Amino acid sequence: MSARDEILARVRAATADVTTTPADRAPTTVVEELSPGRAQTLDLFAENVADYRAQVVRIDASGVAHAVAGALREHGCASVVLPTGLDTAWAEAAAAVAEVHREAEVTVDAALDAVDAVVTASAVGIATTGTVVLDHGPDQGRRALTLVPDLHVCVVRADQVVHDVPEAVGRLRPGPGHARPLTWVSGPSATSDIELERVEGVHGPRTLVVVLVDEEV
Repeated sequence: MSARDEILARVRAATADVTTTPADRAPTTVVEELSPGRAQTLDLFAENVADYRAQVVRIDASGVAHAVAGALREHGCASVVLPTGLDTAWAEAAAAVAEVHREAEVTVDAALDAVDAVVTASAVGIATTGTVVLDHGPDQGRRALTLVPDLHVCVVRADQVVHDVPEAVGRLRPGPGHARPLTWVSGPSATSDIELERVEGVHGPRTLVVVLVDEEV
């Protein structure tokens, strides 16, 4: 007897006393988990982002430029690097506070290390994990831009915030051929040594400011 035959024989012996057929069994009730409302999702996102020791600024669309300038001013930034596709109003607000370096001008990471901050948009925000995902489109810039400067000011629109990771993946990778490099950011960069002393800014920005653009009422 082969191993396959032996396994099948054991299955038949174990189910010999089963007399019901699939049609006789009670139907299974599928309980669908309802996603929370938009307001609850945005509140959860803001709460979890803050739980990672990031700063959250909630504002409407008309106040984004002011919030960007305020974040740079609050953290004493003298210089900032901006992606090529950043919103013009945000770029002008940043320029009023700090010396602007355009992405194309900062091609060496050593030069980028001398810049205090970066301002970017985002691709997706995930409420249940407090994560911001960057797909490095024109308004977010190349990956090094968001890892080297000490401060990252990241603008997330309310319509970019989803409830959970599967929903985020569905947006980021809607089908074959849509793959692109992604950076998943959950709070400022942090690690700890063998004595569990927390150290921030080792693998990325020491400070993360998320400007959450609430939906218009």
